[in-house]
Amino acid sequence: MDALGLARLQFAVTTSFHFLFVLLTLGLVTLVAIMQTRGAVTGNPVHARMTRFWGRLYVVNYALGIATGIVMEFQFGLNWSGLSHYAGDVFGAPLAVETLVAFFLESTFLGLWIFGWDRLGRWVHLALIWLVALTAYASALWIMVANAFLQHPVGHEERDGVLRLVDFPALLTNPLFTTAVWHVVLAALTVGGVFVTGVSAYHFIKRTTEVDFFRRSLRLGVVTTAVVTPLLVGAGFAQFPALMAWQPTKTADAGVGGAVGLGFMIQIGMVLLLVSWLTVPLLLRDLVVRMRFPLYLMVIGIPLPFIAAIGGWLYRELGRQPWLVYGLLRTEDAMSDVSRDGMLFSFIAFTAVFAVLAVADWVLIARLARRGPVEHAEPVSPLVPAL
Repeated sequence: MDALGLARLQFAVTTSFHFLFVLLTLGLVTLVAIMQTRGAVTGNPVHARMTRFWGRLYVVNYALGIATGIVMEFQFGLNWSGLSHYAGDVFGAPLAVETLVAFFLESTFLGLWIFGWDRLGRWVHLALIWLVALTAYASALWIMVANAFLQHPVGHEERDGVLRLVDFPALLTNPLFTTAVWHVVLAALTVGGVFVTGVSAYHFIKRTTEVDFFRRSLRLGVVTTAVVTPLLVGAGFAQFPALMAWQPTKTADAGVGGAVGLGFMIQIGMVLLLVSWLTVPLLLRDLVVRMRFPLYLMVIGIPLPFIAAIGGWLYRELGRQPWLVYGLLRTEDAMSDVSRDGMLFSFIAFTAVFAVLAVADWVLIARLARRGPVEHAEPVSPLVPAL
């Protein structure tokens, strides 16, 4: 590959890695908030234990996801300075709002939630986790606003060879934002549902003694997946009219990689829809926890929504090529003046860092997930002596 090919591959790898963390973070925080709400309303201690257990997995993923996001941000300045120069006034606006309003607030609320166990009132503590969830989705919303501008640039005018933001509300009504943001939100909820389902099924395979704990977790995961997946599939197909209107050659421009990604996304969505709907009746009499074959399918199914999400992302991004800002700035013109050797070194270094973070995330989450809930109250922070 030349320097341009390496720069594109590097950004594809790093954003794909980061997107996987984001999906699980959004999905898990929603389910944790539901668990804590049920615990606050009913007073049932099992819901408090569920909140601590699943919350600990969420915090691990969130912490390592932040690291991947910081590393990814470096690339805008290192490899794609042409984008910042030409469209930074427009493209940077939603990113600035995401950082200053959504991300900082989310981190603050999460810190209060982590260290507020047994120190804050239950309703205040419950409000904090919902604020964490809302600001997390707000963060995703602003990222999608920025991405939609790259797909279909609106709200700008060109002055002195650069783009200037003249209509901020136009960014929020961009048709390639309003149709895509729901798809991302529903994909995250599907990931969360499938993850909770798979981990719960694993413990039933291992003959757990925490039957009530994981029965409740399994039901929440399966019901979430069964409710959200049809909406997810519908939201995916609902994007095509807008895509064909503003990017009529997208499917052809996406090439083989984009077509394969789109195929994976659709097929996996249909599989998850079918399996989740067939599983719901089995929950009514707890038949699913007595039948080992469905439990194995649930564990095997954990990576499927992640694969589908990356497939959809590849279709969306590859179909924009050769444009970085569709119709205005070509990808090759946005690249920084970096040599091929420098880009190769950067690609290897960034990929190594992301691989380490991904492995660390998987190892920590797998260890905590296999360990299961604890008998006594522990802090929700993953930094406990057992690790």
